Amino acid sequence: MLLAPISASAAVRIATGDPALTYLKARAAAMDGDHGEAAALLAGLAESQPSQPDLARKALMEAINAGQMDLALQLAQRMPAAQLPSEAKLMLAARELRNGRDDRALAWLNSANVKGGLDFLAPLVKAWAAADGGDLPGALSTLAALPANSLLAPLADEQKAFILLKFRRTTEAGPVAERAAAAAGAREARLRLAFADGFLAAGDQANAIVIVQGLGTGTAPAVQQIRGGQRNGSVIDNGAKAFSETLIAFAMEVARLQHAVPPLGLVQAARYSDPRNSNATILLAQVLEAAGNTQPALAALRAIPDSDPLAPRARDFEVRILASHKRYADAYGVAAPLASRSGATVADFTRLGDVYSAMDRQSDAAAAYGWAVALARAQGVKDELWPLLLVQAGALEEAHRWPEARTAVQQALAIAPEQPLLLNFLGYTELVHGENLDAAEAMIRKASALAPNDASITDSLGWAQFKRGKVADAIATLQSAAEKDPEQADIQEHLGDALFSNGDHLEARFAWNAALVTAEDDVATRVKAKIVSGLTPGNAAP
Repeated sequence: MLLAPISASAAVRIATGDPALTYLKARAAAMDGDHGEAAALLAGLAESQPSQPDLARKALMEAINAGQMDLALQLAQRMPAAQLPSEAKLMLAARELRNGRDDRALAWLNSANVKGGLDFLAPLVKAWAAADGGDLPGALSTLAALPANSLLAPLADEQKAFILLKFRRTTEAGPVAERAAAAAGAREARLRLAFADGFLAAGDQANAIVIVQGLGTGTAPAVQQIRGGQRNGSVIDNGAKAFSETLIAFAMEVARLQHAVPPLGLVQAARYSDPRNSNATILLAQVLEAAGNTQPALAALRAIPDSDPLAPRARDFEVRILASHKRYADAYGVAAPLASRSGATVADFTRLGDVYSAMDRQSDAAAAYGWAVALARAQGVKDELWPLLLVQAGALEEAHRWPEARTAVQQALAIAPEQPLLLNFLGYTELVHGENLDAAEAMIRKASALAPNDASITDSLGWAQFKRGKVADAIATLQSAAEKDPEQADIQEHLGDALFSNGDHLEARFAWNAALVTAEDDVATRVKAKIVSGLTPGNAAP
């Protein structure tokens, strides 16, 4: 459904004889996230009722949202340009860029009556038109002329770096690419891989390795590939690819500012501009899964081949989706073969550990994380070790293998002694096991000082105070933790226990009821018992 085009004539056959009922079915399909069905039904209505231009516009938007660009193009060509939504004009501009017709792309971006305006993208197209025509000075001067308040200004460095790499000016590109990657936020991994491919295409293996190593973790396979002279295929070296990456940057920024998922139409336009942009496909899966469309999300992720540089991210997301829906056998079916293949990576073993952990097979999870630790050590990747040792310690603790868990986290602290997550883990678990109470509280206090806004660490400090008999201090600290993260069940349970011990039984039950909103399994059972009968030694939080 997601990728197969549906013609307008086929859509007519889908429509029923009752236009009102067909419209209702289309709107229901759209609300359910079945944009392909909605597009087909609305396109049929639009063709049978040409006097209703709003139907064609709605059909066009649903076709774009469904990624059915053939149908979207058919619908767009039948509408006056002034009535086209901005997503459609982006799609039409992308089509022209893919066909090397930069002037026509500019015409769509500069056309009037576009809500919000798209002409701010024109310098991007002009710069790449110059670059594709062999005019490096013209391309760079176009980018340099961007006003400081332009929406494109934050992306100027990355575009400049890609254009310099296109012309094999790797020495000049190096610092610009590093600056752009460091400022890219969630797109950093994608950009570093694309820059590395550009450096390698330009014959500069050394800078390709340097830019990839800037990620800090999980870089060994990419470095090995570069040293073998293998391209990863993610270079951005023409206007269509640059347009795609720019749309993804805007989609992610909109999501960040609005605390929501990226706009679906923008993501689909980016994918159309560069179908090989796997970052766009992963983003599409995120949008689909957030809307409850799990199967299309999984289908999108599975379309990313193992050879793609972002394939590990796609497989991680696929496994997380499956595990979140308790489809553990399917998640294992993805993770296990990757971890058992020749040349399995740290990411492969870690992913398998995550699946075992979700299945509550904690000893198996600890073993998988242990394989990841061993491989990271063999590869000399120090920065990856402490997080791996921490998740291994967590699995060992859940498997009731506390001495081994303590050893693992102590090894991690030897690598990163100021890491608050490690200090908090060791301090809290020692507190739970009744060991080294003074040192445990001191470690948690240090962790809290290093990460004062971390609700979980603040919760640990409050629980340490409670365990040491400082009930009033504990209540204040736990209330602070609950304000930072009111949805975390452990915090609300701890707060309820402290309040009940202080005689505040009504407030305690309020906190316990808040814990029940997100509590699962044994925690929920324990909290329900407290709500009914109050706090007892048998139902107290550990």
